[in-house]
Amino acid sequence: MRVHFIAIGGSAMHNLAIALHQKAYQVTGSDDTIFEPSKSRLDRYGLLPEEFGWFSDKITSDIDAIILGMHAKEDNAELLKAKELGIKIYSYPEFLYEQSKNKTRVVIGGSHGKTTITSMILHVLHYHEKEVDYMVGAQLEGFDTMVHLTEENDFMVLEGDEYLSSPIDRRPKFHLYKPNIALVSGIAWDHINVFPTFDNYVEQFRIFMNSIVNGGALVYNEEDEEVKKLAEAAENPMRKFPYITPEYRVEDGETLLYTPEGEMPIEIFGGHNLSNLAGAKWICQHMGIDEDDFYEAIASFKGASKRLEKIAENSTAVAYKDFAHSPSKVSATTKAMKEQYGNRDVIACLELHTYSSLNTEFLEEYRGALDAADEAVVFYSPHAVKIKQLEEVSASQIANAFSRDDLIIYTNPEEFKEYLKQKKFSNTALLLMSSGNYGGLDFDEVKSWF
Repeated sequence: MRVHFIAIGGSAMHNLAIALHQKAYQVTGSDDTIFEPSKSRLDRYGLLPEEFGWFSDKITSDIDAIILGMHAKEDNAELLKAKELGIKIYSYPEFLYEQSKNKTRVVIGGSHGKTTITSMILHVLHYHEKEVDYMVGAQLEGFDTMVHLTEENDFMVLEGDEYLSSPIDRRPKFHLYKPNIALVSGIAWDHINVFPTFDNYVEQFRIFMNSIVNGGALVYNEEDEEVKKLAEAAENPMRKFPYITPEYRVEDGETLLYTPEGEMPIEIFGGHNLSNLAGAKWICQHMGIDEDDFYEAIASFKGASKRLEKIAENSTAVAYKDFAHSPSKVSATTKAMKEQYGNRDVIACLELHTYSSLNTEFLEEYRGALDAADEAVVFYSPHAVKIKQLEEVSASQIANAFSRDDLIIYTNPEEFKEYLKQKKFSNTALLLMSSGNYGGLDFDEVKSWF
């Protein structure tokens, strides 16, 4: 089968391209720019476009399918040519459904925790040598790609993102997977450029729950009020399995999980991650992994890339980076750091980087999100605000939104870097939260300061 990717360089798209190449598909693609690590990885498999840009002459009638990425625009020259030739055009999630429609589809949804839960499930299955197809939103230790597709595997584990499918398909991705087994971890308003009201955002999760196939299973976090309300109201014929955060305690910077066999030390920490673990356990049990085997495997799970990922440590200090950017994630991650390192000063740094976080109306959602930190810092780029064509945000607006008098605010990347560099990291836990890089902060250099 011959497949062409429009916008092959995206994190998800290039992984799907590699997975199809490994499945012996003939794969080509285009993009106007490709960053690392996508660039090197595509090059390694001979899939990197010879030149960047969109070229309508690449689209020929012998192509069986086009896979269209979100980075492309509706007037993309290659997309218009594909439409003209009548070639079948798939969004990323549509194509994944096509690849898995004869398998048992396990879909992990939620405003937060979905990457971590999916990663936990895959870690446990990999540990017990149970082969499955998968798509996950982060690079995992022991896995070459974020997407793996076969003809023979019975299960497909999918991270279910609620963002839009493609420039010409405005449905949330997770509406297209039709799960046999689904999980919802939590609902906290996000993506306000697409879902302008909280009610509109919640509605997407109701639709997702209703898309579970008849006789399927829904695993849900009953500690989240919105999730519980939707799950209990869902009327399609399915089995429902609520979960709660398991018992645990923290001692000398180590988290001990209570299990039927006694206390067990685990690598991950924070109430939100223990809740994620409880959800992952239910899913693994539905996939044939018993409780004892789950605990044996999860003990060695270190976390997904950029999800509370330890980047530096010395005898008295530690540094983590985390993808957290939405208010609920920022709050949960900061609390987790303080719980784990209560005897140290927690310095929490947050970059406001996404469309939602830089929106003046949405800023109020961050109230109290950094309260658990001993020292709280917010970095944002006025240039990023302009690029996103948003209203100008002032430092005083940010200080008011977080409702913290001692909040430190930086808008200059060099000044923020200097602030970190002059810190004496002793008896300290540093947390760097961002979906960006603070205007060019070199994390390898950060490691050298410890």
